[in-house]
Amino acid sequence: MDELIQILESINPDVDYRKETNLIDGKILDSFDIITIISEINEEFDVAIPAEEIIPENFNSAQKLYELIQRLED
Repeated sequence: MDELIQILESINPDVDYRKETNLIDGKILDSFDIITIISEINEEFDVAIPAEEIIPENFNSAQKLYELIQRLED
């Protein structure tokens, strides 16, 4: 989880990613941010996020995003 938080903080350091649950719905992250996050996750965790998993529910919080990464790693 700490690696994911570092990735997110490199995009927008002013957000408390451990508490925020509306990253997409609250327009904290935009589409360019999502593309960057997906690329960084691919490099850091060696997982490819399929298109059908790129939905707001999976990106609204660091916790949900981390759960997605764990599912994809299995």
